[in-house]
Amino acid sequence: MTNRLISEKSPYLLQHAYNPVDWHSWSEEAFRLANQEDKPVFLSIGYSTCHWCHVMAHESFEDPEVAKLINDAFVPIKVDREERPDIDQIYMAACQMMTGRGGWPLTIIMTPDKKPFFAATYIPKKGRFGSLGLQELIPHIKDLWANDRDRLLNSAEKISANLSQIRTPRMSAALDESVLTRAYEGLFQLFDPQSGGFGSAPKFPTPHNLIFLLRYWRRTGDASALDMVNTTLQSMRMGGIYDHVGFGFHRYSTDARWFAPHFEKMLYDQALLTIAYVEAYQATHEEEYSTVVREILSYVLRDMTSEEGGFYSAEDADSEGVEGKFYLWSAEELKTILDKDEFSFLSKLFDLQEGGNFEGGLNILALRASLKDAANVLQLPEKYLLERVEEIRVKLFGIREKRVHPHKDDKILTDWNGLMIVAMAKAASAFDEPDYSKGAKTAADFILNNMRLPNGRLQHRYRVDPGIQANLDDYSFMVWGLIELYEAIFDIKYLQAALDLNKIMIDHFWDRDLGGFYFSPDDGEQLLVRQKEIYDGAVPSGNSVAMLNLLRLSRLTGDHQYEELADKIGTAFSDQVRRQPAAYAMLMSSLDFGLGPSHEVVVVGNPCTQDTLKMLKALRSRFLPNKVVVFVPLGEKSPDIHRFAEFTKVLSAIGGSATAHVCVDHICNLPTADVARMMDLLSL
Repeated sequence: MTNRLISEKSPYLLQHAYNPVDWHSWSEEAFRLANQEDKPVFLSIGYSTCHWCHVMAHESFEDPEVAKLINDAFVPIKVDREERPDIDQIYMAACQMMTGRGGWPLTIIMTPDKKPFFAATYIPKKGRFGSLGLQELIPHIKDLWANDRDRLLNSAEKISANLSQIRTPRMSAALDESVLTRAYEGLFQLFDPQSGGFGSAPKFPTPHNLIFLLRYWRRTGDASALDMVNTTLQSMRMGGIYDHVGFGFHRYSTDARWFAPHFEKMLYDQALLTIAYVEAYQATHEEEYSTVVREILSYVLRDMTSEEGGFYSAEDADSEGVEGKFYLWSAEELKTILDKDEFSFLSKLFDLQEGGNFEGGLNILALRASLKDAANVLQLPEKYLLERVEEIRVKLFGIREKRVHPHKDDKILTDWNGLMIVAMAKAASAFDEPDYSKGAKTAADFILNNMRLPNGRLQHRYRVDPGIQANLDDYSFMVWGLIELYEAIFDIKYLQAALDLNKIMIDHFWDRDLGGFYFSPDDGEQLLVRQKEIYDGAVPSGNSVAMLNLLRLSRLTGDHQYEELADKIGTAFSDQVRRQPAAYAMLMSSLDFGLGPSHEVVVVGNPCTQDTLKMLKALRSRFLPNKVVVFVPLGEKSPDIHRFAEFTKVLSAIGGSATAHVCVDHICNLPTADVARMMDLLSL
């Protein structure tokens, strides 16, 4: 038997289509039914690669007795948080307000008019340690709804009113450079000097913290900021959070030293970590960072890319019902795959134990030291050591590929694809790698050709076909990706698309009274509250990225209205941000750009000649985050770039050679055909 979810596109909802729970998707029909039957709504929010969502499903939602209780007392609704982040954000905020914690699975019980009065995360089937399980909780709430409803309704009204208040940020003075310093100091206080990262277990990568610290280092010269980045990136690369066999990063580490991961892999983590490693490479020219970037993108192109070119969302932690089974090794199995010398060599590099270093006598592959340090200790040429590691890795990968793979969530999300387009384009520029620019271009074309309506509006999710109205992150992250792609290959259609989507975002998401962008559009579904988000959590906020986009588009086009809007974003959230600047690391990166110095570089040249290529390579070889690059092809009578950046019409080449026109904070220097002189100007 199936329920209504069998007709949905979401992999998460389809996982629950055979539950005896009479699930509805989020729809007005479900809320009308709740009104008609005078029942509260049981809202369950999760996602397809969520381990504890699986646990709660197997334990309770697949159980006929629990299902009968839910169906009798409630109208049950299932939501995929990745498809409907607008719904998830509202009710996650309610859960955090009511319980002081959040996470998934998220369980909300609310009135038929969508006002919550109970919230929890994972709830066991039976109560334990003094807490109610679903078998006890459901009859209790049913009794309250029947006999003490006023108390529930009063609670729902208060919670809804508080949600409206916290979702209306207060303005204060504009953000200034002192906020950057306080953000740095906040991260410094949280930093783990032994293993890198911020805070204790569980430890998340939070790459936008590192992206900001690189900018703070460049602004101030504070070596400790760069040390924090290096320690974190190197420790993560060595730890079990990194997949040393198939590449890519797991979601987070359950311990403080990056050893034991939660084995789920998310597309957005691969994207944001790639950005951090690319920029760290540009800042330090540490080859290990280049290697990590190439390995992450190898994984994404191999395992997370659809035939059409869009990027899939995630891979599960579980396979065959066991978390991490796909990734773990027993010493006995390794000995059957590798010869004696190979096993001995692997044991010197990785923390392998005969009885296992993890649960069930199994081993997580985690390096004892960096491969560079290992080469020194073992007195081996680094090149030889790397070649031997690769030979062993290929053997293990071939065996692992025969195992049952974790579930892949194959929906394509516009916002997460935007982040991966950023990552691919940045890597293409830094490493002059055509495969990465091709990957970024193919994904961008897929989104622009398949996930836009005739009026130019974006859709949020593609699986079989596109659907779900796009939110702020979809527009903001895609515009970021298109800007990066333009600067990587200088195809004007991507700058055009960035400007078009940016205009739609301003028209439908901008708060004309207080500034900043709402998460949902002005013609979107009426939810409990219309939110504005600035917190940079697992992914940066749409507002933080939009601020950076607006600043860059202002410099790329010469249209200063974009810069004015960017400034209003900072002011709109200034009171909130000042209280804890370190929680807004991506916004701090945007603010760093806005405060300057920033650079506009226009290169006029023949795109195929060595002098032009040399100039562009130099621009891309260094960590110069607060710059934009416009390219004007030499010899074309009326280049397309003139339509978008009129100021380029008067710029020319010196003697027919590739020429750089460098401006610093709106002050232009004399043009130069000398690459060294150009780079000197960018150091000002």
